[in-house]
Amino acid sequence: MSKVRAVVHGLLTVLFVAGLVVFLLLSTNHEWPWKGSLPKDPLKAAQKILEASPVIDGHIDLPELVRMVYANNVSAVDLEHEMPGHVDIPRLRKGRVGGFFWSVYTACPEHAGYDAGEDFLNATWRVRDTLEQIDVAKLLIDKYPNTFQLARSSQDIKDAITEGKIASLLGVEGAHQLGNSIAVLRQYHELGVRYVTLTHMCHNAFADSCGFLEAPEPLHGGLSEIGVALIAEMNRIGVLVDLSHTADATAKQALKLTKAPVIWSHSSSRAIWNVSRNVPDDVLELVGSGENKTDGVVMVNFAPYFVGAEGNATIASVADHVEHIAKIAGKKHVGLGSDYDGIEDVPSGLEDVSKYPQLFAELYKRGWSRYDLAGLSGGNLLRVFEGAEAVARKLQQEGTQPAYDIYKKRTDIGKKREL
Repeated sequence: MSKVRAVVHGLLTVLFVAGLVVFLLLSTNHEWPWKGSLPKDPLKAAQKILEASPVIDGHIDLPELVRMVYANNVSAVDLEHEMPGHVDIPRLRKGRVGGFFWSVYTACPEHAGYDAGEDFLNATWRVRDTLEQIDVAKLLIDKYPNTFQLARSSQDIKDAITEGKIASLLGVEGAHQLGNSIAVLRQYHELGVRYVTLTHMCHNAFADSCGFLEAPEPLHGGLSEIGVALIAEMNRIGVLVDLSHTADATAKQALKLTKAPVIWSHSSSRAIWNVSRNVPDDVLELVGSGENKTDGVVMVNFAPYFVGAEGNATIASVADHVEHIAKIAGKKHVGLGSDYDGIEDVPSGLEDVSKYPQLFAELYKRGWSRYDLAGLSGGNLLRVFEGAEAVARKLQQEGTQPAYDIYKKRTDIGKKREL
């Protein structure tokens, strides 16, 4: 009998441990259908949802703040106490943040006092400055290993969140930061970059920009020849195509060409606030899972000048953008990309990263379910990221070769020779 009891006890122990592991795994899964009722108070309900499905923000400019305020001196930065911008560790924790893309941004040449020239051939230090931004981001991640964890994949994000850390991804905010070179893209990828925005507020050798509040005259009519090759290479290596800041023609062409899901890392709805920087409905209608649609996620920007008229940017108006994008593209295709630390002003009620739960409370009051809100917080971004990774694996397994295309207006490199 003692042997029987020992065997039974052993089996029960194994089952208990297995059940606990399954529970823990499922409880951190953004698609886990939690049982039980939520608190009646919307803010408490939002906080409970975000405990299980924390925010993954598509765009935070902390490295830029460190560049401008601290001259890249990471030793002078104290993220454990209140920072001069919108982001620090206590506020990230209060805001239930589980991950974000650290934007490694450097301004368009003309906005930084450089003249790139008509053909973008003049040296502007954009690649150097991008590398410095990557360095700052990585140094800060390393400085706080109990808080941040560098993430290079969707699985890395899940692992970091499971360990109670903030998954830290890198995104390049503009293809002007590539120095007209697809080879630079590959090297950024090696350093951990997982999205590149095709343009910022300026046209570049690869694509046309939407400008700031009004669209400039087009240069390429969307994507250039090398821009088409850039998207193919991004698909091949698993770098997300980011369509924030792009001209409408650029976005439409990219959606047609890409083999992988795409993102808008920090863009709002033009139907709610009519500025060129926001995404129009005829582009949103191309996003989805149906025929002639491309999977993607539009991550709503909090910058007041993209949200509404002066003085009218509030939690409610940001929620209006979220709801409109969800109405046109579907709730599985909307996320959050605050632009914190990259904007001077903020919407009322969304003053910093601690305030995400208030936005989720607003949407909860409007009837969004816990599952919809789990998608908004990060589940939708994870799905898109996993989709891009799957495409990259497939292309590489099929033997797809790297893109060797050279920007044709370069004069510093020999012509391609066919063997």
